[in-house]
Amino acid sequence: MTTITKNWWKEEVIYQIYPRSFKDSNGDGIGDLRGIISKLDYLKNLGVDIIWMSPVYESPNDDNGYDISDYYKIHPEFGTMEDFDELLKGIHDRGMKLIMDLVVNHSSDEHEWFQESRKSLDNPYRDYYYWKKGVNGGPPNNWKSFFGGSAWQKDDLTDEYYLHLFTKKQPDLNWENEKVRHAVYDILRFWLDKGIDGFRMDVIPLISKRLEFADANEKSFNDVIENIYSNGPKVHQYINEMYEEVLKHYDIMTVGEGPGISKDVGLKYVGHDRGELNMIFHLDHMFLGSGPRGKFDPLPYDWSDIKALFEEWDTAMGESGWISIFLDNHDFPRLVSRFGNDTEYRIESAKMLATMVLTLRGTPCIYQGSEIGMTNVDFDTIDDYRDIETINFFNEFTSEGMQPREFLDLVYRHGRDNVRTPIQWDSTAHSGFTNGQPWIKLNPNYPDINVESALKDDNSIFYFYKQLLEYRKAHPTFVYGAFHVLSQRTDDIYVYERKGEEDLLVVLNHSNERQEFNYDINGYALDIQNLENKIDNVLLPWEARIYRK
Repeated sequence: MTTITKNWWKEEVIYQIYPRSFKDSNGDGIGDLRGIISKLDYLKNLGVDIIWMSPVYESPNDDNGYDISDYYKIHPEFGTMEDFDELLKGIHDRGMKLIMDLVVNHSSDEHEWFQESRKSLDNPYRDYYYWKKGVNGGPPNNWKSFFGGSAWQKDDLTDEYYLHLFTKKQPDLNWENEKVRHAVYDILRFWLDKGIDGFRMDVIPLISKRLEFADANEKSFNDVIENIYSNGPKVHQYINEMYEEVLKHYDIMTVGEGPGISKDVGLKYVGHDRGELNMIFHLDHMFLGSGPRGKFDPLPYDWSDIKALFEEWDTAMGESGWISIFLDNHDFPRLVSRFGNDTEYRIESAKMLATMVLTLRGTPCIYQGSEIGMTNVDFDTIDDYRDIETINFFNEFTSEGMQPREFLDLVYRHGRDNVRTPIQWDSTAHSGFTNGQPWIKLNPNYPDINVESALKDDNSIFYFYKQLLEYRKAHPTFVYGAFHVLSQRTDDIYVYERKGEEDLLVVLNHSNERQEFNYDINGYALDIQNLENKIDNVLLPWEARIYRK
């Protein structure tokens, strides 16, 4: 039995909504707040507890809302502040919670702060951002943007460059400036005083910069993220100040997105006595397969790498730290397409992966559509894609000689729009997402994969998620129990124990082949199984079992 401190945010399950693609209520083809309100009973029926909503603030939408021009307003395409208040009340009335996306590493270049900052060298807002003179007729250094190209953009108005680690319309905020930090704290208080239940903090380890701005000489972009962009010299000072000034005064949860946070430094962000964050989304398993130039420069990896990372992170966190468990979100491909088999064994592998997400140690996060087994989408032309990252790298790679179809094949496996196609509610036109023209095309498989058909099928992926969510709530050992991986003869089987008030054994076959299962299950009862398999010592392809002693 472990002695992990008990907290509500460890026990509950997160469901991420990408509002633009969830449900449209007014026929403009864009999901909105009233669309979410109309589906709250669906989410309550599923059994999730915490809704994490991607940004709905005012934004030019260069990066789909992660470029914020006004942190105090709802973007008109999503609705009004009155709609937001109704949504929050509807969530709370159903016993659920809402966390918002906090995006404060950068703002939009259309934010009034930046509009003032660029006017002159001595403008009072100049040092709200990072401005530098060029070097030898070019940018201040060789830093690259996450989305391709230089991380510096020249502004002819003052003949200086500003830093943007993401798109050129997302200038990085200067957290060295105390006025910036306190402006952020005012934003936090505004939303917390409305009654929201916490924040998911976008790229939070990037907020402290290495001010010498030396060239990056690392061999891969992942190394640049970890060693240059992330874990800067004052990051913990800033997060602790945010905690002391604001966060500790509310009963909320905070989860930081963790690009560049390795298991070696994770506890510095989430150790129970640190006064920083409650948990992090570490990205080690999601960055697996990224080559020197990132996700569109892929390298091979296998399940042994994934399992090793989960075990190493659990050991690193011990009883002091906490992470969120997830296999997809708005930035990564569909979990059944990336980690499962989305054709022959789509249903089986989706259920197996759900079992893993909901039984590892950490707060699970389900991305919208995973509960019905939505898959990646293969569009025919770059014109069908909307993601700025995908479009930028398409232009970069094809300008270097790659054939367009070759790059689109990479997008089908790794691109962000795979998870941004609209939720497939039914088999009618536009899958019940909108009465208008959707902002991005639907996955053409929506007549076969949709919520309506899932709710009519007792053996659907949806009902398996619902069963797992109920089971997890009934067995706190999945939250607070020790995690121990059993030795394995094959990399195609994942077997681990959760030990606490009871002994739970999770058995997963993550392969297309039958596998022998040679563990002693004497005294165990088989509580959950995703396949009707009566052979104790053989696992069928993508089979998942949960035993209890």
